[in-house]
Amino acid sequence: MNKLESKHSALSTQLSGLLSNINNVLVGQEKAVFLASTAFLAGGHVLLEDVPGVGKTLLAKSLAKSISAGFKRIQCTPDLLPSDVSGVNVFDQRSNAFTFEPGPLFTNILLADEINRATPRTQSSLLEAMEEGQVTVDGETRSLPELFFVIATQNSVEYHGTFPLPEAQLDRFMMSLHLGYPTADQELEILDKTLLEGSFEVKPILGVADLLAAREEIKQVQVEQSIKKYIIDIAAATRNHAEIILGVSPRGSQLLMRACQSAAFLSGRNYVKPEDAKMLAPHVFGHRIVPKQRDNKVNHSQLIERILSNVTVPT
Repeated sequence: MNKLESKHSALSTQLSGLLSNINNVLVGQEKAVFLASTAFLAGGHVLLEDVPGVGKTLLAKSLAKSISAGFKRIQCTPDLLPSDVSGVNVFDQRSNAFTFEPGPLFTNILLADEINRATPRTQSSLLEAMEEGQVTVDGETRSLPELFFVIATQNSVEYHGTFPLPEAQLDRFMMSLHLGYPTADQELEILDKTLLEGSFEVKPILGVADLLAAREEIKQVQVEQSIKKYIIDIAAATRNHAEIILGVSPRGSQLLMRACQSAAFLSGRNYVKPEDAKMLAPHVFGHRIVPKQRDNKVNHSQLIERILSNVTVPT
């Protein structure tokens, strides 16, 4: 094994430990943990949508606490102001000058809990940060940390007093995930863990330097031309589908390819397989389409899965 392969193997082992660390506290959500970690390592952001009480916030907090990095949480409410998120200039009487008080955006990992309860004005304050890694306050632009990750949650069944995320905001998230209910056996295990003190706590096992190194390694994962063509074909199918009025943009195709590289690396491979794209497409593309039947009963991920069944898989 050469030096490069040894480094790759060491990083893969560390990342496997990251998955195990979270799975120890989040029962029955191995796929969701894998997908959230995939987006995190690919440099994307994650939106968790589901009913209350299935573990959205626990997943977000467990992922954040597994990293020795800065972590902040925002509990989104209708009275939350953009300045509460980005920061504000405060006049200092001693120096007779304004000083900048940074908001919770200036961290490595940000949990935006119940993001759809914040007003559109406050939601939009996250756009620049998520896309460009910077914040502009009073005309002055400030850079965010190199490692900056947003994991947001929202209740998908309660709409009173909420503000649905517009397409422009949804597009900033690499993935949208749904956790779902556990099985009876899994729920029994959850109850058993509830009786044990500290069973839902995780300890940091990775540092910022480890994650940034992993991101550089992930960029080197091979993507064959046939895989790129497969991703393009899936995106094109969403643009020409009878049930969809707005298909996936080229940005979506880029993010799916990056997610495939990350998933392959997490799986211990240095190359992408068609199965990676097929597994990830519903989560990367689902929230990027606008169906003609625009109601809450339309499952976007299932619509993408139906599209996948009609796209030829490369061999």
